[in-house]
Amino acid sequence: MFIETESTPNPATLKFRPGRDVLGEGRAADFPDAGSAERSPLAKRLFTIDGVTGVFLGGDFITVTKDKGEWQHLKPAILGTIMDHYTAGAPILMGETEGNGHAAHEGEDGEIVEQIKEILDTRVRPAVAQDGGDITFQGFEDGIVYLNMQGSCAGCPSSTLTLKRGVENMLKHFVPEVVEVRAVPV
Repeated sequence: MFIETESTPNPATLKFRPGRDVLGEGRAADFPDAGSAERSPLAKRLFTIDGVTGVFLGGDFITVTKDKGEWQHLKPAILGTIMDHYTAGAPILMGETEGNGHAAHEGEDGEIVEQIKEILDTRVRPAVAQDGGDITFQGFEDGIVYLNMQGSCAGCPSSTLTLKRGVENMLKHFVPEVVEVRAVPV
């Protein structure tokens, strides 16, 4: 098994591509800390590595976040853990992921929210996934779109710039009712 690694815009994260599905197309699961990893045997194993502080599982990649240590020292342990997990045939996730990751929205602005989600799904999320992360819709109120940034996007030094200059400008262009975009933790 060959596992490809890729750097991300966030220096605290590294993307691992095992050359096969992790969760499958359009699915993702975010584990921002060890306590949240109960439903993922792979994430639990990765959190046993000293220095690992976050795991994000995408369609065909795994993003690992570190708090300390150098990648040159952490990377072999992470690669070995991923390889051992796949070789053992253990499940990646217990149970199913929750839909597309977007929060449900009720109200009279439902058509606007559907446009926002469509733009996120077709234009934003594929680009963000290439950098080892994800952005999901969390709410829309008074023209403000609330988004959750996951994986390499969470805590990335350039995430504010991406959110404001990239996502906000795109949403304003296609959905005139949007006046601002804000990041919120889930």
